[in-house]
Parts: sequence; structure tokens; C-alpha cells
Amino acid sequence: MESRMDFFNWLDYDALMKILLCLDDPADLVRVSSVSRSWRHFVVTNGLSRQLCIKMFPTLQRLDHVVEPSRCVKDITEVGCSRFVEDENLGVEHRAFAFLTRSCKTLPLRECIGEAISASSTDNYPDESVRNTLEPHERVGRRPSYWSSKGQNKSAVPETLVYKLASDICVVSEINIKPFQAYFQWGSPIYSAKFVRFRCGHPNVPMDGPMSEPCDVCPAEKFTWTYTSPEFPMAQENRLQNFKLPDPILCIGGILMIELLGRVQKQTMDGLFYICISHVQVMGRTLSPAFGVEILEPSGCFTLNALSYEPTLPEKPSPNAYLQGRIRDLEQILNLLRDQGVVVEEYDWNGDEEEVDDEFEEDFAL
Repeated sequence: MESRMDFFNWLDYDALMKILLCLDDPADLVRVSSVSRSWRHFVVTNGLSRQLCIKMFPTLQRLDHVVEPSRCVKDITEVGCSRFVEDENLGVEHRAFAFLTRSCKTLPLRECIGEAISASSTDNYPDESVRNTLEPHERVGRRPSYWSSKGQNKSAVPETLVYKLASDICVVSEINIKPFQAYFQWGSPIYSAKFVRFRCGHPNVPMDGPMSEPCDVCPAEKFTWTYTSPEFPMAQENRLQNFKLPDPILCIGGILMIELLGRVQKQTMDGLFYICISHVQVMGRTLSPAFGVEILEPSGCFTLNALSYEPTLPEKPSPNAYLQGRIRDLEQILNLLRDQGVVVEEYDWNGDEEEVDDEFEEDFAL
């Protein structure tokens, strides 16, 4: 113990940086900064927490600056010492990135979809709306629940589904997709895609409320995509298929797009190719309410708001979100019919069940 020494004082700057940049566990970097004041000063002033975060999530390269809204910026700037202000800003970054990396490692995986935004096409809206993909069951009441594209003569025509995640900053690790099997058609065909690909990004236009769909404008004009996954083959099977990303992705802006590439199934009735999806899950970690982001247009950079350092779990989305979407769809239809002078009568839910079943079979008969 008498011969102990601080090896930070014996190694030059480049050697120390090379050693510490080899750390890939955020907890190890926090432990290093807790050894002594000199070690913490070295970690903070050289932005090692930020560099580790960028190595884990390259989308953080677009970060402009970090803000702690709870701190009084006026008091800091009135000190009058630029060195003090710089040290304070470095300390804010260190705390924010240390907690960000910890949250990305320790928060439990959960479903991250907040709402369905749009589809590139919809065959029968709203009965086959993209909102149906949020429902885990293949049937709701007596009717099937799925999204269907419009039919195409060529099998190579792609489709896209766009979703808003539960938070503007999420770590997405895998996406699960279940193709729809049309059990009411001859042979029970499965309308899967050949391949799938995923994009993460942020909107270019304000999104104060739900966007109308089907989407008539190319999503590329509404969103900026900061990540594109490789293509994954999709099986023509009626099961929830797992597509795990090569590495977890930090989605800044909370928008995810699913690209369905290629069609495999024709419909016997019209001879056209369709893609139908029964259910979509996005698994990851939502980082709100601890963090928020503000996109800085037109540069596409963003501000990271460190709102809290408390390890609280985010609130789960309301289980009635899907039903609320279906109610909105029905209200739109009823209002449209009333505007056209159609008398809308109340449905008799206590009627003959056999009569309802007959009507259901007629709707989906070839």
C-alpha cells in the first residue's frame, strides 16, 4: 500500500484515451469516474460518456447539444467565466450520457408502438385499415382484423406501413410481423411479402394529431430517415415472425416505417397481387419521461433534453387505443353518410346470430 500510485499520472494522454475508449460497458465508465476527482475530471472533460454513446448508437452523431431544463441557465451564464460555463456544460453531457447508456441497458423490453400513422395503400378503408395491425387477434367480434394493400398486376410493387412510437426517443431492437391468412377464401391463402426492411426517423411536418390514411403522398416527403436496416426474408406462414436488428437502434424522432418488398400471393377473384398484415409489434425500450428530443430543422440535428435522472418506468399505452381508433373510423363513416342524406339506423345487436353469420359469409365469399 505504501508504494501505491495513480497510473493516470504515469501515462500520457494518448495512452489513457486508448485504454478508456476500449471500455464498452457504461457501468465501467461510471466506476472509473468515481475513483477520484482527477479521474472524473479526465472522463468528463474528454467527453468519454458521449463517445461511448455514439459508439453504441451512431444516430447520436446528429446531436447538437444537451439541455437540463431543471437547471437555471441564467445563474450559470451570469457567473461571467467562460471556463466555468464550459465545465458545467461538460458535466451536463456526462450526466445525461451516463444515464442514457444505463437506461438503454437496464430498462425492460416492451412494445413501443404508440399509433399507426399511414399505409402506402389500403384496399377497403377503414375495414382494412393499418390500425388493424395493432390488434393482436385475427378476429375482432365476428370480423377478421387485418390491413390489406390495393391489388397490383406486378408482384414487385412494394408497400409501406408507418407507425409513431410511444416515445420520441426509443431503442428499437426487433420487429415482429404476422402475415394475414384469408381463411374465408378458397385454399386459405397467406398474403405475405417476400422481404421486409425497416427505417427509423423523424417527421418533417408537425404531427399534432392522427394523420389521415391511406397515405397519398410518398412518406419520403413527410419524414427524414436516419437509419435503414438490411432486408429480411419473410416466410409465407401465418405466424408472428421475428426480425431482429443487427444492433439495437436509437430512434430519434419516434417514427418507424416497415417496407414490404415483393408480393407472393394472387387473389383468385381478380388475379391481382396483394399484401395483407394481421399484426405488428415493435419491441424495444422507450426513454421517456427521462429524455425528450427537439428536432432542429432544416439541419436535421436535434437537442437532447435530460428531463429526469430518476429510473422510472414509462407509462404503458392505453389498452383501448385500438378500439378508440376503430370508433373514430366508424364515426367518420356515419358522418359521411349523414352528409349525403342517408338515414342511419341503430344496429340491433340482439338480432338472430344465424342471420349475422349469413351476412358475414356473403361479405367474404368469392
